[in-house]
Amino acid sequence: MPEKPKKLSYYFFFVLFHPDSYRILLGFLAAILLTPRIAPPDLSTAGRAMLYVMLACIGYAIAAKPAVWITRALKKWLLGEVPKK
Repeated sequence: MPEKPKKLSYYFFFVLFHPDSYRILLGFLAAILLTPRIAPPDLSTAGRAMLYVMLACIGYAIAAKPAVWITRALKKWLLGEVPKK
């Protein structure tokens, strides 16, 4: 039996309920907010880009637990279920 093609709603909810989506979002948010604050004014464009990437990776790594908490809260709120740990 051939598999049915997945619809757009499948991908939407997959991204919505996947913790890595929030890890990426929080990593970019950390980089966007922190890079202008900690970058020295004489830093080159390449240096700024490298600092941005480093902060995004650090934000991604730090956001592991909060991303799981956000995902669990969304599943509980939208689906009415409490997923197992």
